[in-house]
Amino acid sequence: MQPVTESVARLIEEFSKLPGIGPKTAQRLTYYLLRSPKEESENLAEAISQMKERVGFCSTCFNISESPTCLVCSNERRDKGIICVVEEPLDVLAMERTREYRGGYHVLHGAISPIDGIGPERLKIAELLERVRGGGVSEVIVATNPNTEGDITASYLAKVLAPTGVMTTRLARGLPAGGDLEYADDLTLARALEGRRPV
Repeated sequence: MQPVTESVARLIEEFSKLPGIGPKTAQRLTYYLLRSPKEESENLAEAISQMKERVGFCSTCFNISESPTCLVCSNERRDKGIICVVEEPLDVLAMERTREYRGGYHVLHGAISPIDGIGPERLKIAELLERVRGGGVSEVIVATNPNTEGDITASYLAKVLAPTGVMTTRLARGLPAGGDLEYADDLTLARALEGRRPV
């Protein structure tokens, strides 16, 4: 490998920390920015800085938002009686792409994973129960990923939601086992939503 300057090495190292970016891709991105006009790098740096300053989480559903309440929660035309529980904010985007779902969301920010030391207390489950117990919710759709962690999380949610009397459903298995919601195509997600069943 050619010797690189300290600045270039640092940027390669920072890019490598991003999910899905290996050392080769990190090098390509760094050298792309090195060759591109200065404004392009400045725009990227500004966009990252602005995102970190302005974006937080919705106080109701914990989706990403630039205001205390996200666009979905503040939309009066959404059905507040249905809550779709997902693992990550990217899963909200995936569900919205179907154009079939008109309810609200609740983002857990992960899934129960005993191997990784992630228990229910590290997720936004207490906040979900608080919303359901607050009244007005008729159904909770559990849309966790169809993998081991997603199944464990879905089972746990079904157990803790049972005493509330709210109908709890799970997306149908049109989704591939072991896959992530964000990578599912729109039709598969739409059919999984239509075919949801009680947990």
